[in-house]
Amino acid sequence: MLSPVPPPVRRLLLAAAFVGAAVPALAHDMSMHMSGKPDAGHQHTADRFPEEAPFLKENAAAMDKMMADMDVAPTGDVDKDFVAMMVPHHQGAIDMAKAVLRYGKNEQLRRLAQEIIVTQQQEIAAMRLAVDEPLPPSVPSPTEIPTAGGAPAAYPAHAHHDHAK
Repeated sequence: MLSPVPPPVRRLLLAAAFVGAAVPALAHDMSMHMSGKPDAGHQHTADRFPEEAPFLKENAAAMDKMMADMDVAPTGDVDKDFVAMMVPHHQGAIDMAKAVLRYGKNEQLRRLAQEIIVTQQQEIAAMRLAVDEPLPPSVPSPTEIPTAGGAPAAYPAHAHHDHAK
């Protein structure tokens, strides 16, 4: 069993994950703006790595949705505009982290993906509350997502502990 990631290392890894998630999305957006047409790179990469195709497809869909949802018209309120752009950015990170949980094998990265999901959800709620936006209705939090092989990938790890003992 791997030991927990120390907080300073966890912060560094989270920052690297956010930057790592943003760079491909920005490159994709730039290629669309420069060429005037959607980038075909997602499919090309999936063709080169067919075993990774389901992950790449899900990740590309998350990035494409994030980029489209971040394209908001200014309202004249910097704070609300910031939240309108950052919420889809954070949701994109959540969606990409879920794809890693579904297809990834590295336990350290899977734990990091779990943390990304939790922290990004918390930050979305905090941003919405800061600009007096209502929170979406509460729904049961998922504790498992199916992996590529159909077996559940539990997250967060503490969700299955029986605290009634």
